[in-house]
Amino acid sequence: MKIYQGSEIRNVAVVGHSHSGKTTLIAALLHAAHMTAQQGRVQNGSAATAYDEEEVARGITMQNAVAFAEWQGVKMNLVDTPGFHIFCHEARAALLPVECAAVVVNAQNGVEAVTERVWRYAEEANVPRIVVMNQMDHPMAGGGGGLSALIEGLHERWGRTCVPVQLPIVDAQGFHGVVDLVTMEAFYYTPNGDGQGKIGEVPAGMTHAAKEAHEALVELVAEGKDELMEEFFAEGTIPEQHLITALHEAIREDRIFPVLFVSGEMNVACDHLLDFFKVYAPAPVERAPFAVHAPAAVQAVAANGNGGGVAVASNGHGNGNGSGNGGPGEAALAGIGFRAVADSEPAAVMVYKTMADPFAGRISFFKVASGVVKNDASLENYTRRGVEKLSHLSVMQGRKAVEVAELHAGDLGAVAKLRDTLTGDMLGQKGAEIQVDLYPLPEPAMTYAIEPKTRADEDKLAPAIHKLMEEDLLIRFYRDPQTSEFLIAGAGQPHIEAIVARLKKRYHAEVTLKSPKVPYRETIRGKAEAQGRHKKQTGGHGQFGDCRIRIEPLPRGSGFEFVSEIFGGSIPRQFVPAVEKGILDSASRGYLAGYPVVDFKVTVYDGSYHEVDSNELSFKLAGRIAFRKCMEQAKACLLEPIMKVEIEAPEQFAGTLMGDLNSRRGRVQGMEARGRSTVINAEVPMAEMLSYGTQLTSMTQGKGTYRMEMDHYDVVPQQAAEKILAGAKRPVEDEEE
Repeated sequence: MKIYQGSEIRNVAVVGHSHSGKTTLIAALLHAAHMTAQQGRVQNGSAATAYDEEEVARGITMQNAVAFAEWQGVKMNLVDTPGFHIFCHEARAALLPVECAAVVVNAQNGVEAVTERVWRYAEEANVPRIVVMNQMDHPMAGGGGGLSALIEGLHERWGRTCVPVQLPIVDAQGFHGVVDLVTMEAFYYTPNGDGQGKIGEVPAGMTHAAKEAHEALVELVAEGKDELMEEFFAEGTIPEQHLITALHEAIREDRIFPVLFVSGEMNVACDHLLDFFKVYAPAPVERAPFAVHAPAAVQAVAANGNGGGVAVASNGHGNGNGSGNGGPGEAALAGIGFRAVADSEPAAVMVYKTMADPFAGRISFFKVASGVVKNDASLENYTRRGVEKLSHLSVMQGRKAVEVAELHAGDLGAVAKLRDTLTGDMLGQKGAEIQVDLYPLPEPAMTYAIEPKTRADEDKLAPAIHKLMEEDLLIRFYRDPQTSEFLIAGAGQPHIEAIVARLKKRYHAEVTLKSPKVPYRETIRGKAEAQGRHKKQTGGHGQFGDCRIRIEPLPRGSGFEFVSEIFGGSIPRQFVPAVEKGILDSASRGYLAGYPVVDFKVTVYDGSYHEVDSNELSFKLAGRIAFRKCMEQAKACLLEPIMKVEIEAPEQFAGTLMGDLNSRRGRVQGMEARGRSTVINAEVPMAEMLSYGTQLTSMTQGKGTYRMEMDHYDVVPQQAAEKILAGAKRPVEDEEE
């Protein structure tokens, strides 16, 4: 295929709420650009970016996917993203390698919860936005209120800078065309056709509306630009070519968010959307130099003063031989600089996604951050300090790899079977090290215990999950040291179910999911004193240990403290640690229900010993006995983990959510408005949050999201404690070893 320069490339992330038609729209764009013979459909798995078996089965996008369209001398890299709220981190990640976001809005429903979220992500990432009003063929577009209702909804959410650059042509035939408000031409389409429009006259009934909309667009473009305002006031308009240039600049500078109208399902106005991307979306080389810092390994060199530090200078690529004495090495340690997206810069690529393909192996998706990368190039992995050979350099059309000879600055590509490279790594020319960080991932929202069904599954499980973890950074897999369970954590129930399905289909590892055990603790609320005496006489030497201890509670989170107040040798110094060890052993096994005892202080203050029969084992067992006797008097109680929870949902659901939190023994800490959403901060016991994701989806019609993290432990109320203790076995200890 043709080699494209940076000025001939457009990188666009297609983002929006679930079921707004993003995947279908990309399939329509590819068909309109003659990249596919037939328009792909999500329903039968023929859409280019809907190739994952789990995504096709569930009818939702769960991971980012990339496709490209060649259109009138320009290559457009289109990144399809999930719109389901639990996978929003993927949409955010897709904004890193692009220069523009196409925010797809369902014309029937308008702006929805995830639409607002991805808009905010793009705003934070300083990525220009183009609003694409999709599904305009639906009879209830605009909720029955038509075009004015759609535009009012956008203005209410994002302000008057959301301005139409088209008007939809809707009549008895339905939606079958658009009026271009820049050129003042109409484009007519055959629904379910090839997506190619025919230029015609603006419909007579729309002439006045089109003129008004054109003037509103011109006025908004001219705002803030003195020379344009002067031209506008002098001539009453702006010439077409000046308007095109000014609109392009306004979009690039985030001053205007254009609104276009399409139907991906019927392939109406898709070629005009491609035209718009070509003319108005920023090219990679137009964007400001991006911020970089020195990799950790380079910073370490600079910090140690060993020389060879690579400075990331203000021009983006200083090459330092720093000595660590205030030269370039120190600049590398500071690590802040910029790198222009230009062929003239040193070659560097940023890996923003990894796909674990069962046939091709690990496929690394990357953006050429700077320079030119050629097939079979050898690049240094700045993160892991190895060298990787980029054999069979490709661009991705969904799952299909199309080989290319070279890729220029700003382009998106892929390469298979790199040895050590993972998502987030930077590779490039040796001696020009830089690092660009990924967006931070949210914490997993749901955790399950996972058990292999057979011994054969057990052998396959860990390697298979680790391959999936390379592909999906949000997966966590670990063994809980307290409950001895293997746990798998993810974004929510559908996410974890999809992981289990992939384990079975791709790697033939079958597992069972169970709710994880809650890691309760035990503690004391009172003080107690007790004697622990262990005496055993057998033939020969016997066993004798005797200690007196005092136990008292400590503030929550303090752990364990041991103090010796032995005076006069009542217990020989070498046996005091054995008393502590015995207490810790017994505390780890629990007293009430087998959970570890925490937050207490033990003071050993007296005891006795036998010159012949005393030894470490005897005093260890004496410590155990004394501890259990103290626990009988010290008002033992259960502690439970309390989670810090943040819930975001449309304001109309706030009352329902508050009531639900109260029923879960939650304590609401505060509420705040965030756009049209309400954010509720609360503290809720972990035991009440194990299945919250599914119930939140039900309560908020899929529009609510939450995140939680461990905050502290607190005493379990008596009624709840009785239920826990009823189902638990009280630990029994032998006094001998």
